[in-house]
Amino acid sequence: MRKHLQKDNHNFLMLGAIFILTILVVFGCGLEQLPKPQVPQTTVLLDSEGKEIDTLFKENRIVVSGTKIPDSLRKAVVAIEDERFYSHFGIDPIGIVRAIYKDILAGKIVEGGSTITQQLAKNLYLTHKKTLTRKAKEAFLTLQLERTYTKDEILDMYLNQIYFGQGAYGVEVASRRYFDKSVSELKLWESAMLAALPRAPSYYNPYKRLDVVKKRRDLVLSKMAKLGGISEDDMILAQKQPLELAPENKQQQAPYFIKEVVQILKEKFPEEFIYQGGLKIYTSLDLEMQHAAEKAVQEVLRGQDPELEAALVAIDVETGYIKALVGGRDYRKSQFNRAINPRQPGSAMKPFLYAAAIAQGYTEASLIKCEPVEYQVPGGETYKPGDYGDTPYHYRNFTLKEALKISDNVVAVRLNSILGPEAMAETANNMGIDTNLPPYLSLPLGTIEVSPLQITTAYATIANQGLRIKPIYITKVVDRNGQVLLENIPEQEIVLDKSTAYIVTDMMQSVLKPGGTGSNLRQYLNRPAAGKTGTTNEFREAWFAGFTPEISAAVYVGFDDRRPVWLPGGSIAGPIWAQFLAEALRDTALTKFTVPENIVKVSICLDTGLRATADCPRVMEMSFIEGTEPTEWDTSHKPELNWKEETQDPGKQTEPTVPWDNFLDRLMDF
Repeated sequence: MRKHLQKDNHNFLMLGAIFILTILVVFGCGLEQLPKPQVPQTTVLLDSEGKEIDTLFKENRIVVSGTKIPDSLRKAVVAIEDERFYSHFGIDPIGIVRAIYKDILAGKIVEGGSTITQQLAKNLYLTHKKTLTRKAKEAFLTLQLERTYTKDEILDMYLNQIYFGQGAYGVEVASRRYFDKSVSELKLWESAMLAALPRAPSYYNPYKRLDVVKKRRDLVLSKMAKLGGISEDDMILAQKQPLELAPENKQQQAPYFIKEVVQILKEKFPEEFIYQGGLKIYTSLDLEMQHAAEKAVQEVLRGQDPELEAALVAIDVETGYIKALVGGRDYRKSQFNRAINPRQPGSAMKPFLYAAAIAQGYTEASLIKCEPVEYQVPGGETYKPGDYGDTPYHYRNFTLKEALKISDNVVAVRLNSILGPEAMAETANNMGIDTNLPPYLSLPLGTIEVSPLQITTAYATIANQGLRIKPIYITKVVDRNGQVLLENIPEQEIVLDKSTAYIVTDMMQSVLKPGGTGSNLRQYLNRPAAGKTGTTNEFREAWFAGFTPEISAAVYVGFDDRRPVWLPGGSIAGPIWAQFLAEALRDTALTKFTVPENIVKVSICLDTGLRATADCPRVMEMSFIEGTEPTEWDTSHKPELNWKEETQDPGKQTEPTVPWDNFLDRLMDF
């Protein structure tokens, strides 16, 4: 007992000494200039429309001006923490005496005499270690704060500084954390609840001790009424309000995108500055498109194997702004970002082959035969390309447009051999595939791994009329004082003739039309669009990539361990792509692809690659650079003439006029 009394006497003497020091300072001791406080502030990440995506912090704090703090919160905090705040000079002698008296009665320290100003001085400049020296410094700093700032300014700093539990520092973050609203929107009962927390944030945790917090909130309201801050009626009404809180575990928005943004920031700024500097990071992301992307992935994969993963990237074709990025089905289970990591893309690589071919003078109507073919490759092995299905060869000619439409592998490999694989590799690299592509004959079949982001970027070059864009995550970084520290301006580079880009676009549009490998997607997306399926050997990866005039997007679906998906790209990745674009562009007017002035459109017979006549059974409209279109008409499907044919009068028979060479042919038949 004696030890306890000795300890208490020491504490009382310490408090007394502080009080004496304070009186001495007030009556003549000069004070040094108050050091400028360095308050850690939360960095905020915003989307392209200025909507908050996420925050980065060491202490989660967003400083707000006093004009945004409601009067009800000011009165609540003063009532429960320091009721004589506006009448004392920073140190409250009455409070100290009262605290000493209560401590004597309890036989231990049960109440401190610290004012709001003292708490602010301690939080801004000092440690929380309880020593006489620290208390003395606190007293000097407290008085200097009172001399330097007004009471309202001190209260504002305090409200922006203190800890409210659940990782929330300052009233703005606390309001968002517990009520999902800005501090300026708080109601009376909400202000009272926040004021109840700082005394012991761990103990007064509303998610664990709701009844205890409610009792303390009601105490705050009672003290406010006692001090005349609110009326008795307002107190009673507020005390009847139930504690309605925001969800405890709020899911992070666009986590894979945010991870990449943070990595980029760390390459440019010190980590401490990023997490404590109170920066504003303006990003390229469109939250509505991001939500549409996440929704499409979840809805299409619902019911599938829970280990089946997906990735989606969407880019604005003109600016390069990454508008949506999904790196997996659940960030909480796996932080591996499949949107930026390479996988075999299958036939999603074929458009780069056809772009190289068009650039070298081939046309949509150029013919290549699908038939057995062998190639000797380095190492002495024989490479034999084949198509999917029970019959690996069609044994007929294909126009290039139809070959891309149905994704014929043999035609693609033969064309790659004719051009030289280096041509496709160079074209793909120029368009945005920044992986080193070896000049393999199988390159158009997607045997070299690339990422969805690369495919999306390269496809955007086609959609952007041959202008390559640089993908952008961050548009601008601004410090807490409004100074711009970093700004990314869209960059465009001509890498493909716009006529070539349009012809490839035209070819890729056929993929979504009847008979194309993505024809099923029209049920989801009813607007001008172009795309390409991708399915790898043994169905291990499934892709669909494509674009509208506004957005380029790629979708990958597969297992991390590379086991087969057993579904083609058009069936599993395609619906994600189409549903995403339909939702993302729902409020955007339909826009057609821009047709260059030197493009002409001609109906072509698919069997011969010549101009189609009414007799051709299989016809497709194709686009040509003016002067490269076929001039010869197809006659191979002209029906044989009978000796007796019906005229326009079905009741009258006439002898047809037969060309002389046709007459000789008939004689030979006899």
